[in-house]
Amino acid sequence: MPHLSTKVMNSTNFDACPECDLLLKPAQPKIGEKAHCPRCGLLLSRPHKQSVERTFALSIAGFILFFPANFLPMVGITVLGNVNTGLLMSGVLALFNDGMVAVAIVVFLASVLFPLVHISLSLLISGHLYFNRPNRNLAMWMRWMLHLDEWVMLEVYLLGIIVACVKLMAIAPLKFGWGLYAFIALIIITTMLTSGLDSGLFWQRIEQLRKKDNHEC
Repeated sequence: MPHLSTKVMNSTNFDACPECDLLLKPAQPKIGEKAHCPRCGLLLSRPHKQSVERTFALSIAGFILFFPANFLPMVGITVLGNVNTGLLMSGVLALFNDGMVAVAIVVFLASVLFPLVHISLSLLISGHLYFNRPNRNLAMWMRWMLHLDEWVMLEVYLLGIIVACVKLMAIAPLKFGWGLYAFIALIIITTMLTSGLDSGLFWQRIEQLRKKDNHEC
């Protein structure tokens, strides 16, 4: 029985690949290196230098940029002397008014709500890790943020804006507003957040804070 228990304890020192469930020894690549699953090739770990500090800074910048990107005019068009400006929500409202309610809801979730929630969760998690503040919700926030990575589609919305602008330029002159520039900057920030996140390091820090919190209690 002691020999069996030792095997069971040793078997827990493996990580399962999220894609193919292959049991692997915990990957510990150095900064700049990548660890892939030998079976399916999934990227398992890619350490980044100062990942927590960078994520915290990018989250603050993204949270600040979110509001001008959504509430400042993006594109203005002049027709017969009248200037009409469009906001980020204008496309959602246009879809809703045209009776495409389901499409309007999907566009609102993917381009407005989910990006805001994703940036907010990133700010909460990285802020707690940066200041070494334990929180019992950190693991739950981390899982939600990773799930939302697949639903943040700001670049798709930007592609729609570009197509609309190309078509409108043949009709009337356009004027690009600060909302469009803020939106482009927001896309860059969210892309850097997703690509630069060291999830392995974040999970390790979350576990350390959890143990610290339990020890203090």
